Amino acid sequence: MDGTRFGRQFRALRVRLERRQSDVSADSGLSRSLIASVDRGQIEGITIGSLVRAAHALGADLDVRLRWRGEQLDRLLDEAHSALVDAMVARLKRLGWAVDVEVSFSIWGERGSIDVLAFHPAFGSLLVVEVKSVVADTQATLHGLDRKARLAREIVGDRPWRIEHVSRLLVIGASATSRRRIARLAGTYEVALPARGTTIRRWLVRPAEPLDGLLFLATDSHGGTRRRSPGRERVRRPRKPIADSVRDQPPASLPDETRTAPALERAVERVDVAVE
Repeated sequence: MDGTRFGRQFRALRVRLERRQSDVSADSGLSRSLIASVDRGQIEGITIGSLVRAAHALGADLDVRLRWRGEQLDRLLDEAHSALVDAMVARLKRLGWAVDVEVSFSIWGERGSIDVLAFHPAFGSLLVVEVKSVVADTQATLHGLDRKARLAREIVGDRPWRIEHVSRLLVIGASATSRRRIARLAGTYEVALPARGTTIRRWLVRPAEPLDGLLFLATDSHGGTRRRSPGRERVRRPRKPIADSVRDQPPASLPDETRTAPALERAVERVDVAVE
C-alpha cells in the first residue's frame, strides 16, 4: 500500500466532506493523533482494522490488494476456481445432469454469471451452483447466490428444460481454513444453506425436491474429487536428512540394543528428531 497516496486521498475526502480530524476521531473511536498520522500518510504500524474504521467514518471503503508479478496471482486464484468447477461438472455429468458453465445473464437490469447451471431431466430439477475457492465476503456470496436462483428460470431462456423446482448449492474448496471461516458464521449458513455432505450427495442422485446446501469439495491433481479434506493450507518444510556422522556410523558402535534392525530404526528416528 502506498502510504503517501492513501494519506492524500484520505485528507482530500475529509476536507471535501468538511470534517475535522477531531470529527473523524470521534466517529471512528480512534485517537486524533492517529487520524493526523493517516492524513500525513504515515500509516506504518497502523493496523488494517484502524484504517478501515477511519475510512468508514468518512463513508468510504478500504480495498487492500495483494499483487505479485502482474496478473500471475489472479491466475493462481483462477486455477483453483477452475479446478473446483471442473470437479463439480464431472460429478454432475456422471449423475445424469445436463450442465452449462459460466452462464451470463442480463435481466431487468441485473447482470452477472452463474458458475454452473445444471438440470436433471428425470426430476425437472434446476440447480444453480456458486463455486468459491475461498469465501471472502459471506453477505455478498449469499446475496449473489439468492439473486441468481431467483432469476434462474428466466436465465434458462430457450433451453428445452421443463423445470419443476430450483435449488441452490454453494461449493467451497475443502480446507481447514475454509471450514473455520464457515464455522465462524455457522448460524447464518445453517439458515441460508442447511443441507450438507451426505445429504447433498444423495440428493444429487435423486433431486426430487428443492434443496439449499453447502458442499466442501476437494480436487486432486488429476481434476477429480476427494471426499476428505486436504487439511490445513500450509507449506511443509522438507524432512532434514540424517546427519552424515550418524548415517556413516557402523552399527557395532551403537549400543547393544540397537544392533537388531527394528531397534536400529528406532535409534535412527531418535537421532533424526534430535537433529531437527
